[in-house]
Amino acid sequence: MCGIFAYLNFLTPKKRGEILKTLVNGLKRLEYRGYDSAGVAIDSACSKDMALIKKTGKVALLEEEIENRSKELDMDRIEDIHCGIAHTRWATHGVPSEVNSHPQRSDYAHSFVVVHNGIITNYKEVKVFLQNKGYKFESDTDTEIIAKLIHHFYEQHPNYSFRELVENVVQQLEGAFALCFKSKHFPGECVATRRGSPLLVGIKTKTRLATDHIPILYGKDDDPQTPTEHRPHGRADYPVLPRSESTSEFEPLEDKQVEYFFASDASAIIEHTNRVIYFEDDDVAAIKNGALSIHRLRRLYDDPHSREIHTLKMELQQIMKGNYDYFMQKEIFEQPESVINTMRGRVNFETKTVTLGGIKDYIPEIKRCRRLMLIGCGTSYHSAIATRQLLEELTELPVMVELASDFLDRTTPVFRDDVCFFISQSGETADTLMALRYCKQRGALIIGITNTVGSSICRESHCGVHINAGPEIGVASTKAYTSQFISLVMFALVMSEDRLSLAGRREEIIEGLKNLQQQIRAVLQLDDKVKELAQDLYNKKSLLIMGRGFNFATCLEGALKVKELTYMHSEGIMAGELKHGPLALVDEDMPVMMIIMRDPVYTKCVNALQQVTARQGRPVIICEENDDETKAYGHRCLEIPRTVDCLQGILTVIPMQLLSFHIAVLRGCNVDCPRNLAKSVTVE
Repeated sequence: MCGIFAYLNFLTPKKRGEILKTLVNGLKRLEYRGYDSAGVAIDSACSKDMALIKKTGKVALLEEEIENRSKELDMDRIEDIHCGIAHTRWATHGVPSEVNSHPQRSDYAHSFVVVHNGIITNYKEVKVFLQNKGYKFESDTDTEIIAKLIHHFYEQHPNYSFRELVENVVQQLEGAFALCFKSKHFPGECVATRRGSPLLVGIKTKTRLATDHIPILYGKDDDPQTPTEHRPHGRADYPVLPRSESTSEFEPLEDKQVEYFFASDASAIIEHTNRVIYFEDDDVAAIKNGALSIHRLRRLYDDPHSREIHTLKMELQQIMKGNYDYFMQKEIFEQPESVINTMRGRVNFETKTVTLGGIKDYIPEIKRCRRLMLIGCGTSYHSAIATRQLLEELTELPVMVELASDFLDRTTPVFRDDVCFFISQSGETADTLMALRYCKQRGALIIGITNTVGSSICRESHCGVHINAGPEIGVASTKAYTSQFISLVMFALVMSEDRLSLAGRREEIIEGLKNLQQQIRAVLQLDDKVKELAQDLYNKKSLLIMGRGFNFATCLEGALKVKELTYMHSEGIMAGELKHGPLALVDEDMPVMMIIMRDPVYTKCVNALQQVTARQGRPVIICEENDDETKAYGHRCLEIPRTVDCLQGILTVIPMQLLSFHIAVLRGCNVDCPRNLAKSVTVE
């Protein structure tokens, strides 16, 4: 959801064309997050002003506009020191348009420009304050108030450093944001900060860095005498930060050639460097004279003294399409490898043991808990539903599965002896992150299940499991779902390792995990059959998907994939609820899919199937190989390999992923970036 990319080169000569290409390519790496417009800001070639180039639509249109203005931009001019910022916008305040696109400017002279991810919840109050000061607004965005507010502080305090101006601005803002600033008054400088929205910086140098840790610098205590007229909405608890000599100077990280890359996501940086720093909430990172410093306004009791420079293990080819036409298609076909990566080093198939290093030290505490709470949104929520039954069986604990947004709306009671799992592919999902903080404040043990090292959920959890699915670029989650599924299954196996009565069940499941890779490959060979089925369904208006037991989650997840990729109405229905309403929808024209496996609820599922056929329904059945009895009821049938019942959902979901993909292609939809959706939902 929105994407920030900024590039600063210090004593590293670059043509302006190279700088713009770096910025545009950074935006292309962030396209999967979802957006409706894009823009860049660089120094003007002929004056101290800035050049803002913004376009509604895809990054390719922005690239085309830059090419059209190449003469004006003087693409061959060499810049030894230069800062450029870029952004892909997903509209929240104001319709998609060039004037609403980022970067947003402070005035017509472009004194300050800013790019912003997130939502400012008090923007109306700040906007009224600025309008009373004489500022005129040209856009409908909440971001424009940030650019004008920093200009207001600059007019009031022209001797402040760029970093001090930004610190004063962020004290006035409420909501979630990641911000990156550029100013004509501070050439060659860049300041970035975040609160509740991800941001990181990549560092590229020719020589080895002097340190792997960047110290955090703190401002002096706030001055209570600061006049209230410099505070938008006159709030006594948000004073203007006084200038502090102790934090105005800092030791440079590297006094030679250096390049910095700010981004919302590591995928935009990995082609340049694998050395990154993940910022925490309220960090203010400033680059001046090629030196990076990190500041905080207030010291918290548990603050570390520095930020560590991490080495990314992601590789560029992992985020490229390879021989596939779409990222989603590639990620579906990567699942034989991604499930093995999730289990690698954790499941020992010879000794039949499972080890989760990330939560190993907390297992005794988890075993003493009152209940398990699984909290997520969308696909992550479905992975929790898929494994709830097994968790209840192997842990013999009550298991609650919650949608993060509803969990917060209800102000659900949480206790110190609860264990709360927070499941998120990105680790930045806003509702899930807010629910995490809610539970943490109430003393619960927090376990993160994420696919992104260094994400907010990853850092704020007491312990966790990294699902190791690899980068997932397509907005519709596929391999992350199956890896989340397996991660929760492994947790259930760890919790039951000392239960002799469950030893046979555990061995059965571990054997099923061992065979999973080859069985997924067998399911993927159904691709041509699924494509034929898509030909029959792509022009329909609706699709019902029914099942129960371990496969109910597949119905929900399959329906979600159809909705988000094809824009077709689809509904996942519990087969046991068929007689309580949904059966009224069934006739010879209503497409129905049913998932029926030889598991403990097989007889009940066949009963539902017969009710559908009795109403002239023509169901498409997903069943086990060689199950001729069940196949006889179906109009069409997809046969998949048999595995242990609690793992069958991993195999049954893959035909649904393929079906939604092929229908989307046939309907001419944007497979990797469905309309109105974003990969990382960082606002409520």
